[in-house]
Amino acid sequence: MLPLPPLSPAETLVDREPKKLSLTRRLILLVLFCLAQFLDAFNNSALFSAIPALEISMGMTESQSTWIISAFQLTFASFLLISGRISDVYNPKSAFIGGVSGLGVISLCAGFVNDTIPVIVLRALCGIASSMTIPSALTLLVNVFPEPLEQARAIGLFGGCGCVANVLGLMIGAMFVEWASYHWVFWFVAIVAVPVALACVFIIPPEISKTTDNLEPAAAKWKTCSTSHPSRALIVALILFIFAVTSGSTDGWASTIVLVPLIISILMVIGFFYWETLIPVDKAAIPPRTWFYHNFSILFAVALLPYLWWSTVFTIFTTLWQNVFEWSVISSAVHMFPIGITAFAMSFTGSLSRIFSPKWIILTGLSLCMAATVLLALGGGKPQDYWLYIFPAFSLGSAGVMLTYTHTNIAIFQAAPSSMAGTVGAIFNGALQFGSAIGLAGVSSIETSVEAIHGGSHEYYGRAATFWFLFAVVSIQFISVSIFYDRSTDHIPQPKHDNTVDPAQLSTHLDEKLNDADMTNTEVNDKVVLADLPV
Repeated sequence: MLPLPPLSPAETLVDREPKKLSLTRRLILLVLFCLAQFLDAFNNSALFSAIPALEISMGMTESQSTWIISAFQLTFASFLLISGRISDVYNPKSAFIGGVSGLGVISLCAGFVNDTIPVIVLRALCGIASSMTIPSALTLLVNVFPEPLEQARAIGLFGGCGCVANVLGLMIGAMFVEWASYHWVFWFVAIVAVPVALACVFIIPPEISKTTDNLEPAAAKWKTCSTSHPSRALIVALILFIFAVTSGSTDGWASTIVLVPLIISILMVIGFFYWETLIPVDKAAIPPRTWFYHNFSILFAVALLPYLWWSTVFTIFTTLWQNVFEWSVISSAVHMFPIGITAFAMSFTGSLSRIFSPKWIILTGLSLCMAATVLLALGGGKPQDYWLYIFPAFSLGSAGVMLTYTHTNIAIFQAAPSSMAGTVGAIFNGALQFGSAIGLAGVSSIETSVEAIHGGSHEYYGRAATFWFLFAVVSIQFISVSIFYDRSTDHIPQPKHDNTVDPAQLSTHLDEKLNDADMTNTEVNDKVVLADLPV
């Protein structure tokens, strides 16, 4: 008689290494995740081409048309954090499929709407659905490509698809507006999103979607992520803050509608982060120690730049070329192609982070961005300036911004444990959106103020001033990375779980359950031996 083999808690209750997927399946998953990233970026960029048609069709005012873009950004950025937490605590596969399918269904409905308010509401709902896709996709991506070099390449391509979508979105949106109608901008998203969601149901294996919090019972998980959690206060604060900064350029920074939500949001954010220091680490939406991971804070600051630079360029030159130069929608989109081509080329540089320090790569990207921004500030107000100033600036600047984006993304995931991939992805993408929303509000105010004094919107003075402001922002980031980025942890393997717990909170609820499970399994094994059961 032989005793049954002992039941190991390490195998039953703690995450095991998932069985490595075939190369073909991993590449198919990468394509599906990249398509979701493409749709999220496309949702914004395509509407830059469609907004003039929307204004005419629905009789929108300028402030209302601004909210076609801002509504998506507001909800997308605000719900990223809670969606990242859901990906870490629940099943990221379910979060990803739910987000992509929701995006498809909402976009399908938006294509049939011809009124201003319903379109803005549906755009806001699209932002919530899109916010569910990014953190969950990054969580799954990290699990599909656990090897550092492959992971760096995958994350680089994932980000590159978003950058390509920014330019292709302009072109595809222009083609729909020119040869069909703006409705197809929404329907295109639905046509792509629904099949992607259906494919993911069958292709994403369950073993890569397990999280370290799966031991929590359903009630405990819901308590962690539900709206009763203090993260509700942060969501409200972020909504108020983004509403204030996006309204500032149209309603005036001194107006009540801007100042009141701005002040309330700042107080709520301060209160949220103070409250996070008082609750157990495993219950916090953003554990305070997150900001003390190596280089995490400086990388977060750098993440504020990429979307700000691209959005500023898109906003300034699409209006300049169409309204002042009277170029067609398609012609304006074609002249943006250097941005997408160079950005996509730079998305393949992810493997460089395993050879060189991310610090030097990020500084190189910022240097290129500074040179490009100076060129845009010096020239661009005449059609003949395109090849002399704009084309080289687009090529250099987009290459630099993409280098910065790609290697900041890779470095921030290497700085934090893989068990927090969803939360880290939410924080990183939230920084991208916050930088864009806040920066565009400031850029718009600067442009409007200068144009009121120097020649109006048909002159280039206001636009040049915005690029000098952008140059100052990039310069500050260059100096900050040079001083504060610590290279001592470069190329060190990424931890799987976070062991840097506050000593006062070492005995968490999860730890207690693991101890109980260990004791229970030991008792079971002892009883099996005593019973001398046959195999």
